Amino acid sequence: MGKRGDFILMVVGLLFTYVALGVLVVLIIDVFFDALPRLSIKFITSYPSRIPEHAGILPALVGSIWVGILTAVISFPLGVLTAIYFEEYAPRNIFTEILEINIANLAGVPSIIYGLLGLEIFVRLMGLGRSILAGSLTLALLVMPIIVISAREALRTVPNSIREASLALGATKWQTVFYQVIPAAMPGILTGTILALSRALGETAPLITIGALTFIAFLPDSVLDPFTVLPIQIFNWVSRPQHEFAINAAAGIVILLALTLSLNLLAIYLRARYSKIRW
Repeated sequence: MGKRGDFILMVVGLLFTYVALGVLVVLIIDVFFDALPRLSIKFITSYPSRIPEHAGILPALVGSIWVGILTAVISFPLGVLTAIYFEEYAPRNIFTEILEINIANLAGVPSIIYGLLGLEIFVRLMGLGRSILAGSLTLALLVMPIIVISAREALRTVPNSIREASLALGATKWQTVFYQVIPAAMPGILTGTILALSRALGETAPLITIGALTFIAFLPDSVLDPFTVLPIQIFNWVSRPQHEFAINAAAGIVILLALTLSLNLLAIYLRARYSKIRW
């Protein structure tokens, strides 16, 4: 009965997986055909407009790139250093166990909570306003637990024999971690980080909460300028009654999917490249 039950569960799981995948493919195809009339260089290089045929996504695209890069710059070193501390240096006691549990819990907190936190700390308390920096700091808080967890899992895959061999040859603890452990764990660290940043690119609620603009007709010049991002621009178009704006939203969705897919392909490439270097 046990083997039969496992087989039934496997069949049911595969069935639901293929059904979900089929629905996703149908939705993507439908959105793509809806977006075809607006997919062009002009759409990418134009500013938003109240006339649907003249509207573009340039400020939202540039804002997404600004926010994505700054979020990575903030969250990656802090997340990786935190993971290294917990795996290589932190003592095993009740205090570190509580911290580990809290970090795992933070990965499941709804994104709107991070938006409220960013609104209070970065926008009001620190006085950053509705700026790119405030949005990036908020998204960095959102993805940092994911980066910490994925980096810790990557560090755990490094055999202890590598650490012991390095120490036996006279290397110090930090030399072992920096020259042996981190390079060996880098494929997993980069993969987890890029996938976390892919989630950040698609977030809308935290940025709306901190006051990101829904209509912007200029490009930001610095990290302290107001901004918008692709998900917010898509949300703005979807909320309008005109059918032409729905076509613009479909085109924006396709471009956002292309950005996310590019990040996933980059994660696969980096994982394969560093795996070859490792071995």
